[in-house]
Amino acid sequence: MTDTFIPTTAQETLDAIGWAVAEAKPLRLFGHNSKARLGRPVQTAYNLDLSRLQGVVEYEPAELVLTARPGTPMADIEALVTGQGQMLAFEPPDFGPLWGGAANRGTLGGAIGANLAGPRRFKAGAMRDHLLGFSCVTGRAEIIKAGAKVVKNVTGYDLPKLVCGAYGTLAALTEVSIKVLPAPEKTRTILIYGLSDEAAIKAMAEAAASPHEVSGLAHLPQTVAARSGVRHVGDANAAVTLIRLEGTDISVKARCTALREQLGRHGALEELHSLNSAWAWREIRDVSLLVQPLDRQLWRISLPPMQGAAYLAAIRAALPMAEALYDWAGGLLWLALPVAEHAHADLLRGALAECGGHATLFRAPDSVRAAIPVFQPQPEALAALSRRVKQSFDPGNILNPGRIVSGG
Repeated sequence: MTDTFIPTTAQETLDAIGWAVAEAKPLRLFGHNSKARLGRPVQTAYNLDLSRLQGVVEYEPAELVLTARPGTPMADIEALVTGQGQMLAFEPPDFGPLWGGAANRGTLGGAIGANLAGPRRFKAGAMRDHLLGFSCVTGRAEIIKAGAKVVKNVTGYDLPKLVCGAYGTLAALTEVSIKVLPAPEKTRTILIYGLSDEAAIKAMAEAAASPHEVSGLAHLPQTVAARSGVRHVGDANAAVTLIRLEGTDISVKARCTALREQLGRHGALEELHSLNSAWAWREIRDVSLLVQPLDRQLWRISLPPMQGAAYLAAIRAALPMAEALYDWAGGLLWLALPVAEHAHADLLRGALAECGGHATLFRAPDSVRAAIPVFQPQPEALAALSRRVKQSFDPGNILNPGRIVSGG
């Protein structure tokens, strides 16, 4: 039997964590629980459900700042800012269907805890680059505030960076302020057909180095591209490399023409506009082309972009059935692999030793995620620093114990 605290205010959150600290009872934190299968499994007798800590507190479009509570659905926030001609530039993905769940269930707190980022990351950064400030309750049952509600440089320790990617192990957020940006007037995507993985990475690197300010660079091998619902991608009968440009109508048109001329030697070209372009990048953002079948194990590999093709070739030499999707100009590689007891962890991380990078086991049964390090093992110096940070915020290991294990 698991008991659940469901606070509706910051004070109730403080009271719940204060009780857990006094009784030395660990808590599992979540919002809509859409990311329960991300990271190591957590088993506790008590839950802290933050889903009712929701709602936009303040939104000033002219100031490019939005303040909301952590249980606010990301879908609601995106709809609100879109209505004002603005966007969340870090392009947060919706991974719910990736684990067999419903779409549009992710919350603002979950996006911060997992430090989410979509295809625009190499240009605009991740969530941690857009979090301005927060209020929270630590594992010491203390309320702290950090950062501010304004877009400006500040001095001192940038504590908001710490909670991004901490998976709720440092504090329970109660209010956060994030930066929003104007949405582009127009979007176009250049498609290059038939490139090998190695050739695609070279073409993406060339586009990234050009003066045309690309905001998305991805490559879909043929079997993956065939699953796309966008006709010019799904019906290509070839691998597809995608290059996105955003901005004003005149600027995008001119840059697109110039980039097509520059890249024309790489192969046959096509172009996506508006809705088709948005649809294609949403498929890449949410990794929806690798969702099925759900029993395949999914890895998220970050590595030097120019090493991606060689790395995948080494994996396919041992696992010919491996399917992949390249994002961030090749710096992010999603791998869908056949089921194995240890999810092929030794193979994937052993191959990374040749080029550098880290591998996260993104989808696998609880038994597998409990048996192997889900996150890339840290060097001992970094692991020691992580332990000291955790000790400062949560000395009793009350919040999400075991979600991230030091060194793993």
